[in-house]
Amino acid sequence: MEQNRILIVDDDPNIREVLSVLLGSEGYSVDQAEDGEEALKKVDKDKNIDLVILDIMMPGMSGVEVCAYIRKKSPVPVLFLTAKSQDQDKVEAYTEGGDDYLVKPFSQTELLMKVKSLLRRYKEYQGKSAPKARPTIGGNISVDTKTRSALKGDRKIALTDKEFDILQFFMEHKGEIVENKDLYEGVWGEKYLPSAGNTIMVHVLNLRKKLEEDVNNPKIIKTVWGKGYKVE
Repeated sequence: MEQNRILIVDDDPNIREVLSVLLGSEGYSVDQAEDGEEALKKVDKDKNIDLVILDIMMPGMSGVEVCAYIRKKSPVPVLFLTAKSQDQDKVEAYTEGGDDYLVKPFSQTELLMKVKSLLRRYKEYQGKSAPKARPTIGGNISVDTKTRSALKGDRKIALTDKEFDILQFFMEHKGEIVENKDLYEGVWGEKYLPSAGNTIMVHVLNLRKKLEEDVNNPKIIKTVWGKGYKVE
């Protein structure tokens, strides 16, 4: 059975080693990078990386900058691992295409749960062939929930794992008003708090940029003021 390949990017060698031992004991193939530049070289060279665990606070190129560069070339899931926990930091990380976020110090169990979840979704997205018929939205956007892919006409839309989760949730509730609380708890699987509103807003905006012809006048993901969102 092929091993999942994980790249750990952190300037602290102790953290890299601890994570390598932990993930290696779970059967993962682990590589390391001590800074952003080394990480990008490895991502460019190795097209079989299945997950990047990325620290935000690094000398030189920050983790957020690294994620932005990765996202231009690859949909590989990115798990941010950082001591920063402010909402604005989360918003910035998600804006550049991060899929999930874990604040130091963290439990081994929580880390492994997030790693397994991201890898499972990514493998499902990568590994299955598309069916003949797909549900559509907006007239020219087709969505395949089995391969976790979307097409705009004949062009594949580069969605992050979390963006597709949001799109899928909207598709499952097509024609309904989706409130922030339901969206957050359905997609993130965590209890909704008012501070999560910024996270939702950023992800929906990123999704609109990829789906809509005019992000300032959305026709697909519509805002229902004071209530939430609606996809027809």
